[in-house]
Amino acid sequence: GKTTTLYSILRRFDKEAMNIITIEDPVEYRLEGINQIQVNPHIGLGFATVLRTVLRQDPDVIMVGEIRDPETADIAIQAALTGHRVLSTVHTNDAPSAVVRLTDMGVQPFLIAASVTGVISQRLVRVICSECRESYKPSEDELLQLGVEPGEVGEIKLYRGRGCKFCFHTGYKGRTGIFEVMVVNDEIRKLIVEKASTDDIRKAAIESGMITLRQDAAIKVLRGITTLEEINRVIYTEV
Repeated sequence: GKTTTLYSILRRFDKEAMNIITIEDPVEYRLEGINQIQVNPHIGLGFATVLRTVLRQDPDVIMVGEIRDPETADIAIQAALTGHRVLSTVHTNDAPSAVVRLTDMGVQPFLIAASVTGVISQRLVRVICSECRESYKPSEDELLQLGVEPGEVGEIKLYRGRGCKFCFHTGYKGRTGIFEVMVVNDEIRKLIVEKASTDDIRKAAIESGMITLRQDAAIKVLRGITTLEEINRVIYTEV
């Protein structure tokens, strides 16, 4: 899921005009026109070591598969501050928590505020099988879970898969993403410098228009893309 998103972003850059380098563990599939490097910690080629070497090659865009330690975090932040576009991943529950994760790794808040321009949080959910998809009338409790007050709008239908030979009787076929995109604007930068809590950063992001993971999940349920059971499994139990 994360790698697919990163690769999709990389494809939007002009590979002919830009020097794009990825540092991965492992390289999942090859991208034409992009220099991809696989780390090998067993021989001393971890993310930090490779990233330091890559910076000598004057890259325009660098993708670091994962920021796992303070050294990699520090080098990635410095790379961003010196004009490189840096893409990477960290393990957190939501977009605002990524800021705290970097702080926990020892990165100074003012450096995070100066270098991070945006954060995407995502989960993968199963898609309802199109061959056996059926509608049903949701209960009041189900509507409340989706943030809809019963009677607030007209009749709402939700969808689920009965199960068939095309989906091996699971009711699902394929997967899609649930996304939360936080743009780091001036207000959020100010909060980062002030070492504000994740809750305060989240509140500011929502006020600036961020759609949360839960909201995006609810939208995809109401559109009949996935089920309430699926987002309860993937979203509500984790966030």
